[in-house]
Amino acid sequence: MAFFRLISGDVTGFKVLFALAIMYGLISYLVYSTIHMKFITPLGIDAPLDRFSEARAIEHVRVLSEDIGGRQEGSPGLRQAAQYIKAQLDEIKERAGSNLRIEIEETTVNGSFSMIFLRHSISLAYRNHTNILMRISSVDSQDSDPSVLLNGHFDTPPGSPGAGDCGSCVASLLELARLTVDSDWVPPKPVIFLFNGAEELFLVGSHGFMTTHKWRNTIGAFIDIEASGTGGFDLVCQSGPGSWPSSVYAQSAMYPMANSAAQDVFGAIPGDTDYRMFAKDYSDIPGLDIIFLLGGYFYHTSSDTVDRLLPGSMQARGDNLFSLMKAFTNSSNLRNAHERATFRAAASGSDNEQAVFFDYYSRFLVFYSRKQAILFHSIPVAIFLLMPLLLRLPSCGLSCSFNTYCNFFKGMLYHASGIILAVVFPVTFAILRLLFFGHSMHWFANPCLAFMMFVPCSLIGLLFPRICWRCFPLSQDVSALASSKEELVDEARFWGAFGFYSLFTLAYLVAGLGGGFLTFLISVFMFPAWMCFRLSVKSFGHQSLRSMTCYVAPLIPCLLYSVYFGGFVAVFVIEKMGMTGSHPSPYGYFVPDVIVAASIGIVTGWCVGPLLPVVGKWLATPSIVQFLLHGSVLALALSSQFFPYSTDAPKRVILQHTIETADVDQILDASYDFSVVDSNSLLFVFKHAPEVAKELYINSELTFDTVNQSHQERWMGIFPISSLFSRSLMFPAKSEDILEQYQYFPLLSTYKPQIISTGGSRRVYLEFSLGSLKEVWVSVLNITGPLSNWSFANNILPAPEKVGNGPPSYICRLSGAHHENWTFWLEASSSEALRVDVAAVDLYLTESTKRLKGLFPNWMDVTTFTREVPKAKPTTTTTCERPLDQTGCKSRHVHEWQGPEGESQHANSQDRPLQYFSENLPHTEIEPALLEDFSPRHFKPYQDCRLFGFQKLVCRKNG
Repeated sequence: MAFFRLISGDVTGFKVLFALAIMYGLISYLVYSTIHMKFITPLGIDAPLDRFSEARAIEHVRVLSEDIGGRQEGSPGLRQAAQYIKAQLDEIKERAGSNLRIEIEETTVNGSFSMIFLRHSISLAYRNHTNILMRISSVDSQDSDPSVLLNGHFDTPPGSPGAGDCGSCVASLLELARLTVDSDWVPPKPVIFLFNGAEELFLVGSHGFMTTHKWRNTIGAFIDIEASGTGGFDLVCQSGPGSWPSSVYAQSAMYPMANSAAQDVFGAIPGDTDYRMFAKDYSDIPGLDIIFLLGGYFYHTSSDTVDRLLPGSMQARGDNLFSLMKAFTNSSNLRNAHERATFRAAASGSDNEQAVFFDYYSRFLVFYSRKQAILFHSIPVAIFLLMPLLLRLPSCGLSCSFNTYCNFFKGMLYHASGIILAVVFPVTFAILRLLFFGHSMHWFANPCLAFMMFVPCSLIGLLFPRICWRCFPLSQDVSALASSKEELVDEARFWGAFGFYSLFTLAYLVAGLGGGFLTFLISVFMFPAWMCFRLSVKSFGHQSLRSMTCYVAPLIPCLLYSVYFGGFVAVFVIEKMGMTGSHPSPYGYFVPDVIVAASIGIVTGWCVGPLLPVVGKWLATPSIVQFLLHGSVLALALSSQFFPYSTDAPKRVILQHTIETADVDQILDASYDFSVVDSNSLLFVFKHAPEVAKELYINSELTFDTVNQSHQERWMGIFPISSLFSRSLMFPAKSEDILEQYQYFPLLSTYKPQIISTGGSRRVYLEFSLGSLKEVWVSVLNITGPLSNWSFANNILPAPEKVGNGPPSYICRLSGAHHENWTFWLEASSSEALRVDVAAVDLYLTESTKRLKGLFPNWMDVTTFTREVPKAKPTTTTTCERPLDQTGCKSRHVHEWQGPEGESQHANSQDRPLQYFSENLPHTEIEPALLEDFSPRHFKPYQDCRLFGFQKLVCRKNG
């Protein structure tokens, strides 16, 4: 039996369909070549010294990512990277001519502040982080001259060698510094290169520079370079304040890669960059945030290696940056902090309006101001509103014009419904498909599969309104007009679509967004296309393919851009679906497929939508819709044969070795905690990692109900990244080799008596020791109770956070190696107990953890770390021995632990270092303990153990 039966007129429709498929295929190939930098020829290592050389830059990347390797805080690689960068800068300084002044500084930054990160409120305290700076200026320059800052970070996230993120950034800056010295160019204003060593710890390196360095107030413009992948599009994702930075970019970039729509959506993407420290949080320096966006499969993984860098990407970046350096330093708008403040005070208003801009295949950039956008983007709406009057008022009067308005708005509703259904149909298809498969994201390692599955059903959605309502309901009597019904229907469909894009453009403008150029461009090209079509109809008729060609041809520049922009968006979204988080079931399973289906539906809508008013008459036939439906079903069947992951598109797994400790040398519990960051759960992981399942004694009947859940509280060491996790699991771990690695565990204790204020508040002084941990990345304090103040973040508390099922708490991240312990104070507003939970993340792994990690298949990328938890969860009771005054009593505090068998055991608070703080009386005397090595393991055979007089231990024996 045939799949479908052709009827009269279908042959022409299929010719149109296949011709459009060929056209879009050729455009897609051009887009692929462009966004993967195929048009760039990288310069070799022997390139002239007055040119930026990608090959020379890659040699720096090779040293940083291969010879040195991981450069995480706490690892020896971070210090080695700093030494390498400093040595390279010293070599560059030695080659500088007499007309240049070179200053090199290695600074150590310390500080504390609060911020919103991943939509969570946290505080950070840091110390002993390294920043390296080079300042190149002419010998005639003054210290107060406005300067241009270029920033990149040399630290990496856990588990990654960081070739793309951000070895490529450091290498680009080193090659730029060399180029500045070796070329004949003398900067008219100073140029500062900042190599900051603590970006992955939530931007603390740039915070340290902006709050402490002597050069911070001289900066008049900055360029922050980042990487969210291994190359490709080096997109300007943020610019401002004001339009001056983007204007400089538009005028000077050799290979412009920028559009104002990126800034509209940047805030919705999980993550942040140093841009916010320079331009938003701690200054108002005008600048650009330029980010590698492709190769996201390898971002923050062990596969972020030199061989993954996309050729041509660093060459384009380097050429652009050198041109931008020259343009910024030559600009009369370059002002230091004092000059900016003076200029703002003298100006009648601030220039914070964002411009509208977009590049066209990296060949040129279209740029116009916000004021110009108000004019330009209003013109299509004016044309749409005036057209019924221009068409009908001279010949038919006002009534006929009103009926034409009605026709146009009907056409707009038809077109809008098609655009909406172009998204709804693939989303519905994606959901139904997942109901029949055991896992999701079949397209992840094969992006073409996503287009094969979702484009056909998106086209069905676009055509569906035209199929259902083949007879367009005109609002006027055709006999009263000189035009035929076919002409009136075509007219209503076209102007309806034109009005849809025009009003969408205006809505963008009113909302203050910069992405309105997308629909504005469509409107601009639809108008001449319609004029050509109307002229061709007079010669060839409505049903002629020549007339259709005359409509499509003027739209090609617009379609080229739509596929260029839309194709990049779709590829970027697909690559990022591997790290968007494991959302709660049952809906979390569908999230990535729904997002990708919706994205491709939107892209299909704006790439094909402009053609529909004319081309739709040939495509909206039952045979073509049936053909597209069969294509979707075939892609559905084909997708089942594809595995979601590969070594080029790895699945991300998080492995946390949790060690709960008591005192400085005792282990209460050890476990392996697992989580994933996409929709294929841990059941999928263990099914395809049988060696791991065997090592953990997991049987084939594994379900989420048969294994202990690892709740959010257990991932506090990496909060707020842990907010992306759900349905995490934990398995018991052996502890034999832990004591071989650690001589002392982290410990929280008091280091001097608390202070009681006259108002009843109490201030407690705590000391946090990291013990003998080897490679501490970060530590986290989670404080619950009536906290009213603390010594962090300028004595200002952040907004409380709720982690998992716990009570609201205040969270502070501590980072930075130092020979001294952390000391801080907490202030409570009442006698209610305060509680401090501590977690330290150590990147050094035990041998058993290394062995377990090695059992995973190579298409899984396992980020692994150890989390030490000084564990004591007290409940405090108080016994008054004698009154001290009217407000308190001398008290004996009995702290309770949960023992190995679950029984309660007790010890006096003086009998062990304070791993937590719990007080419920305003006046308490703390005396030194006389018992040593007093811990829960001593109470296993006993219950209700109490220490009297600090000398006599009384326990009632069980049984």
